[in-house]
Amino acid sequence: MKFVRLLLTNVLRNRRRTFLTVSSIAVSLFLIATLLTVLSEMENPLTTPESAHRLICRHRVSLANILPKSYRQKLSKIDGVEAVIGSMWFGGVYKDPKNFFAQFAVDTDQFFTVYQDMKIPDDQKQAFVQDRTGCIAGNNLAERFGWKVGDRIPIQGALFDVNLELTLRGIYSGGGDDGSTLYYSWEYFNEGMKKVFGPRVDFTGFYVIRARSTDQVPAIAERVDAEFHNSSSPTKTESEKAFVLSFLAMMGNVRLLVTSICSVVIFTIILVSSNTMAMSIRERVREIGILKALGFRKFQILSLLLGEAVFLALAGALLGSFAAKFIYSGAKMSAVTAGMFQRFYVTPMTMVICASIGLTVGILSAGFPAWHAARRRVVDALRLVG
Repeated sequence: MKFVRLLLTNVLRNRRRTFLTVSSIAVSLFLIATLLTVLSEMENPLTTPESAHRLICRHRVSLANILPKSYRQKLSKIDGVEAVIGSMWFGGVYKDPKNFFAQFAVDTDQFFTVYQDMKIPDDQKQAFVQDRTGCIAGNNLAERFGWKVGDRIPIQGALFDVNLELTLRGIYSGGGDDGSTLYYSWEYFNEGMKKVFGPRVDFTGFYVIRARSTDQVPAIAERVDAEFHNSSSPTKTESEKAFVLSFLAMMGNVRLLVTSICSVVIFTIILVSSNTMAMSIRERVREIGILKALGFRKFQILSLLLGEAVFLALAGALLGSFAAKFIYSGAKMSAVTAGMFQRFYVTPMTMVICASIGLTVGILSAGFPAWHAARRRVVDALRLVG
């Protein structure tokens, strides 16, 4: 207990320096916790049990290439397929370009068969299916803009020279997007496209396929791609989770980027902490000599100095990581990130990594100056005036 009291006394000796050191480490670890959470969310997209039943069929070359609408009938006849819908990214603007959110034109007749994990009242389902200009929005998206059932939602075309005048017919919750997307009728979208490009349009971006069972998913993917292998628009079919991960992979090597930034931040923390500990130990050379004269051993002196550094670094690491967990747990990340992240959960593993970084920073920053001070002779230490 006396050893701990001595350690705490030395930590609080210069309270301003202690505060600044802990604060700098906390801010740095907050950044690291944020980056690790971004990486975790991107590599582990939000899924539901129903997601395992769904496959995404897109053009083999890239997502920018379209698929003929005639593929839908052929897909529905493939063994193991329960339902198929076409889906087309619209990318329009609602009032202001800053109001970004996902918008898809979809086949409404089998939409709720494919997305059985969406929770929405039956009357709203029917209204959506029956209204050519109707749409449904996720609960988080509706809350973001204050939408209510029956509201008019005008969307100006950005990718396509087509403007939409939609009526909100329902608000859903759940689903693979956690209520952050707007869906409307592909027929309405196609009518607008025909006015611009003529009657021979009829295309979609990709198809969402629901398998009768999860065991059939790999076989269905092979059958679909084999069906269109020699066509003018060959396909690539994969599970919904694999599709999301491949889409994120187009952004580049995010893991390498996050790792590089974290490494630079950690190196900077070590430099700052090393300078702080070196100054602190240098100021107490004479006191260390007195402790050795009183019978303290080298190991005890080394442990005391390292303990101070580890205490400061761990305090900053825990403060920063818990601050990240608290702030992000209460934030509407779907609205803040325009739907890119439906959740932003700082995992226990991230907390452990941050604590480990704090422990490592404490040991490395004080290692050499503490070892040098512990092996200094009593006579040499007492000769110096602190």
